[in-house]
Amino acid sequence: MTTLLITGANRGIGFHLARGALNKGWQVYGSVRTEAQAEQTAAELGSGFTPLVFDVTDRAAVKSAAASLDAPIDILINNAGTIGPPDADQTTLNMDFDGFARTLEINTLAPLAVAQAFVPYIRKSDNGRILTVSSQMSWMGYASSDRIAYRASKAAVNKVMQGLATDLAPEGIAVCLIDPGWVQTDMGGPAATLKPTEVARGIINVADALTLARTGQFIEWTGRERAF
Repeated sequence: MTTLLITGANRGIGFHLARGALNKGWQVYGSVRTEAQAEQTAAELGSGFTPLVFDVTDRAAVKSAAASLDAPIDILINNAGTIGPPDADQTTLNMDFDGFARTLEINTLAPLAVAQAFVPYIRKSDNGRILTVSSQMSWMGYASSDRIAYRASKAAVNKVMQGLATDLAPEGIAVCLIDPGWVQTDMGGPAATLKPTEVARGIINVADALTLARTGQFIEWTGRERAF
Protein backbone atom coordinates (compact mmCIF):
# COMPACT_ATOMS: atom_id res chain seq x y z
CA MET A 1 0.00 0.00 0.00
CA THR A 2 1.26 3.46 -0.89
CA THR A 3 1.64 5.89 2.02
CA LEU A 4 1.20 9.58 1.23
CA LEU A 5 1.82 12.68 3.33
CA ILE A 6 0.19 15.95 2.24
CA THR A 7 0.65 19.35 3.86
CA GLY A 8 -2.40 21.59 4.02
CA ALA A 9 -4.85 18.71 3.74
CA ASN A 10 -7.96 20.33 5.18
CA ARG A 11 -9.07 22.37 2.15
CA GLY A 12 -8.53 23.15 -1.51
CA ILE A 13 -6.23 20.99 -3.58
CA GLY A 14 -4.83 19.33 -0.47
CA PHE A 15 -8.24 18.03 0.61
CA HIS A 16 -8.98 16.67 -2.85
CA LEU A 17 -5.53 15.09 -3.03
CA ALA A 18 -6.27 13.28 0.22
CA ARG A 19 -9.68 12.13 -0.97
CA GLY A 20 -8.34 10.99 -4.34
CA ALA A 21 -5.50 9.04 -2.73
CA LEU A 22 -7.89 7.37 -0.28
CA ASN A 23 -10.08 6.35 -3.22
CA LYS A 24 -7.02 4.56 -4.64
CA GLY A 25 -6.65 2.63 -1.39
CA TRP A 26 -3.62 4.58 -0.19
CA GLN A 27 -2.86 5.41 3.42
CA VAL A 28 -2.87 9.19 3.85
CA TYR A 29 -1.34 11.47 6.45
CA GLY A 30 -2.34 15.12 6.19
CA SER A 31 -1.15 18.18 8.02
CA VAL A 32 -3.59 20.67 9.50
CA ARG A 33 -2.88 23.60 11.80
CA THR A 34 -5.35 23.00 14.65
CA GLU A 35 -6.94 20.15 16.55
CA ALA A 36 -10.36 21.34 15.42
CA GLN A 37 -9.26 21.10 11.79
CA ALA A 38 -7.85 17.65 12.51
CA GLU A 39 -11.16 16.40 13.88
CA GLN A 40 -13.22 17.91 11.06
CA THR A 41 -10.93 16.71 8.27
CA ALA A 42 -10.68 13.20 9.70
CA ALA A 43 -14.46 13.03 9.96
CA GLU A 44 -14.90 14.21 6.36
CA LEU A 45 -12.25 11.91 4.86
CA GLY A 46 -12.89 8.84 6.99
CA SER A 47 -10.93 5.61 7.27
CA GLY A 48 -7.35 5.61 6.05
CA PHE A 49 -6.70 9.27 6.84
CA THR A 50 -4.52 10.31 9.78
CA PRO A 51 -4.21 14.01 10.61
CA LEU A 52 -0.92 15.49 11.79
CA VAL A 53 -1.25 18.80 13.61
CA PHE A 54 1.46 21.31 12.75
CA ASP A 55 1.97 24.67 11.09
CA VAL A 56 4.48 24.21 8.27
CA THR A 57 6.41 27.28 9.49
CA ASP A 58 6.81 25.87 13.02
CA ARG A 59 10.02 23.89 12.64
CA ALA A 60 9.80 22.29 16.09
CA ALA A 61 6.22 21.15 15.47
CA VAL A 62 7.18 19.75 12.04
CA LYS A 63 10.04 17.76 13.57
CA SER A 64 7.80 16.53 16.39
CA ALA A 65 5.17 15.34 13.91
CA ALA A 66 7.82 13.51 11.90
CA ALA A 67 9.17 11.85 15.04
CA SER A 68 5.68 10.49 15.79
CA LEU A 69 5.75 8.28 12.69
CA ASP A 70 6.98 4.71 12.71
CA ALA A 71 6.43 3.71 9.07
CA PRO A 72 7.90 4.63 5.69
CA ILE A 73 6.48 7.51 3.65
CA ASP A 74 6.35 6.73 -0.05
CA ILE A 75 5.25 10.16 -1.26
CA LEU A 76 5.43 13.63 0.26
CA ILE A 77 3.40 16.39 -1.38
CA ASN A 78 4.24 19.89 -0.19
CA ASN A 79 0.90 21.53 -0.88
CA ALA A 80 0.40 24.14 1.87
CA GLY A 81 0.84 27.69 0.62
CA THR A 82 -0.30 31.30 0.72
CA ILE A 83 -1.07 33.91 -1.94
CA GLY A 84 0.65 36.53 0.22
CA PRO A 85 -0.38 40.11 1.08
CA PRO A 86 -3.27 41.90 -0.65
CA ASP A 87 -2.55 42.59 -4.31
CA ALA A 88 -1.98 46.32 -3.81
CA ASP A 89 0.61 45.58 -1.13
CA GLN A 90 2.79 43.17 -3.10
CA THR A 91 4.00 45.17 -6.06
CA THR A 92 7.58 46.18 -6.81
CA LEU A 93 6.60 49.82 -6.06
CA ASN A 94 4.55 49.17 -2.94
CA MET A 95 5.62 46.15 -0.92
CA ASP A 96 4.45 44.88 2.45
CA PHE A 97 7.90 43.54 3.33
CA ASP A 98 6.74 41.72 6.45
CA GLY A 99 4.06 40.07 4.34
CA PHE A 100 6.65 39.25 1.69
CA ALA A 101 8.85 37.60 4.32
CA ARG A 102 5.87 35.60 5.60
CA THR A 103 5.08 34.48 2.04
CA LEU A 104 8.64 33.26 1.58
CA GLU A 105 8.49 31.50 4.95
CA ILE A 106 5.38 29.54 3.95
CA ASN A 107 5.95 28.97 0.24
CA THR A 108 9.74 28.60 0.05
CA LEU A 109 11.34 27.76 3.38
CA ALA A 110 8.62 25.53 4.80
CA PRO A 111 8.62 22.98 1.94
CA LEU A 112 12.34 22.45 2.44
CA ALA A 113 11.97 22.20 6.22
CA VAL A 114 9.16 19.66 5.83
CA ALA A 115 11.20 17.66 3.33
CA GLN A 116 14.20 17.62 5.66
CA ALA A 117 12.08 16.51 8.63
CA PHE A 118 10.37 13.66 6.78
CA VAL A 119 13.16 12.50 4.48
CA PRO A 120 14.34 9.86 7.00
CA TYR A 121 10.93 8.17 6.52
CA ILE A 122 11.02 8.67 2.75
CA ARG A 123 14.40 6.91 2.74
CA LYS A 124 12.68 3.87 4.27
CA SER A 125 10.46 3.55 1.20
CA ASP A 126 11.47 1.42 -1.76
CA ASN A 127 10.30 4.24 -4.03
CA GLY A 128 10.41 7.57 -2.20
CA ARG A 129 9.15 10.67 -3.99
CA ILE A 130 8.76 14.37 -3.10
CA LEU A 131 6.46 16.73 -5.00
CA THR A 132 6.05 20.43 -4.28
CA VAL A 133 3.10 22.42 -5.58
CA SER A 134 4.44 25.51 -7.34
CA SER A 135 2.63 27.82 -9.77
CA GLN A 136 2.59 28.83 -13.42
CA MET A 137 3.09 32.35 -12.04
CA SER A 138 6.67 31.40 -11.16
CA TRP A 139 7.67 31.01 -14.82
CA MET A 140 10.65 33.25 -15.58
CA GLY A 141 9.41 33.80 -19.13
CA TYR A 142 6.30 35.56 -17.80
CA ALA A 143 7.15 39.16 -16.90
CA SER A 144 3.88 40.17 -15.23
CA SER A 145 4.52 42.03 -11.97
CA ASP A 146 1.26 41.53 -10.07
CA ARG A 147 1.44 39.48 -6.84
CA ILE A 148 5.21 39.64 -7.02
CA ALA A 149 5.77 38.28 -3.50
CA TYR A 150 3.85 35.15 -4.43
CA ARG A 151 5.57 34.85 -7.80
CA ALA A 152 9.00 35.27 -6.25
CA SER A 153 8.32 32.73 -3.49
CA LYS A 154 7.29 30.11 -6.04
CA ALA A 155 10.25 30.83 -8.32
CA ALA A 156 12.49 30.42 -5.27
CA VAL A 157 10.96 27.10 -4.21
CA ASN A 158 11.48 25.84 -7.76
CA LYS A 159 15.22 26.41 -7.41
CA VAL A 160 15.30 24.94 -3.89
CA MET A 161 13.55 21.75 -5.00
CA GLN A 162 15.69 21.47 -8.11
CA GLY A 163 18.69 21.45 -5.78
CA LEU A 164 17.03 18.89 -3.50
CA ALA A 165 16.45 16.69 -6.54
CA THR A 166 20.17 16.81 -7.29
CA ASP A 167 21.10 15.91 -3.72
CA LEU A 168 18.60 13.05 -3.33
CA ALA A 169 19.07 11.47 -6.76
CA PRO A 170 21.98 9.26 -5.57
CA GLU A 171 19.59 7.80 -2.96
CA GLY A 172 16.95 6.99 -5.57
CA ILE A 173 14.48 9.62 -4.33
CA ALA A 174 12.77 11.57 -7.10
CA VAL A 175 11.82 15.23 -6.54
CA CYS A 176 9.70 17.43 -8.79
CA LEU A 177 7.69 20.65 -8.94
CA ILE A 178 4.01 20.69 -9.88
CA ASP A 179 2.14 23.37 -11.81
CA PRO A 180 -1.51 22.94 -10.75
CA GLY A 181 -2.85 25.56 -13.16
CA TRP A 182 -5.56 28.04 -12.19
CA VAL A 183 -7.80 26.15 -9.78
CA GLN A 184 -11.18 26.95 -8.23
CA THR A 185 -10.04 27.18 -4.61
CA ASP A 186 -10.01 29.93 -1.99
CA MET A 187 -6.69 31.04 -3.49
CA GLY A 188 -7.63 30.71 -7.15
CA GLY A 189 -11.15 32.10 -6.83
CA PRO A 190 -14.41 31.09 -8.50
CA ALA A 191 -13.37 32.42 -11.94
CA ALA A 192 -10.54 29.86 -12.20
CA THR A 193 -10.70 27.45 -15.11
CA LEU A 194 -9.94 24.15 -13.36
CA LYS A 195 -11.81 22.12 -10.75
CA PRO A 196 -9.76 20.93 -7.76
CA THR A 197 -10.98 17.36 -8.21
CA GLU A 198 -9.51 17.04 -11.72
CA VAL A 199 -6.26 18.76 -10.75
CA ALA A 200 -5.86 16.55 -7.69
CA ARG A 201 -6.45 13.46 -9.81
CA GLY A 202 -3.76 14.60 -12.24
CA ILE A 203 -1.25 15.33 -9.49
CA ILE A 204 -1.82 11.91 -7.94
CA ASN A 205 -1.19 10.32 -11.34
CA VAL A 206 2.09 12.26 -11.64
CA ALA A 207 3.09 11.25 -8.11
CA ASP A 208 2.24 7.62 -8.70
CA ALA A 209 4.34 7.43 -11.87
CA LEU A 210 7.25 9.67 -10.81
CA THR A 211 10.71 8.16 -11.26
CA LEU A 212 14.28 9.41 -11.31
CA ALA A 213 13.92 9.92 -15.05
CA ARG A 214 11.82 13.01 -14.26
CA THR A 215 13.55 14.21 -11.11
CA GLY A 216 14.17 17.95 -10.97
CA GLN A 217 11.46 18.70 -13.54
CA PHE A 218 8.63 21.23 -13.40
CA ILE A 219 5.57 19.16 -14.34
CA GLU A 220 2.08 20.36 -15.19
CA TRP A 221 -0.77 18.58 -13.39
CA THR A 222 -1.56 16.92 -16.72
CA GLY A 223 1.85 15.24 -16.72
CA ARG A 224 3.35 17.52 -19.35
CA GLU A 225 6.81 18.93 -18.60
CA ARG A 226 6.97 22.70 -18.61
CA ALA A 227 9.79 25.26 -18.53
CA PHE A 228 10.88 26.91 -15.29
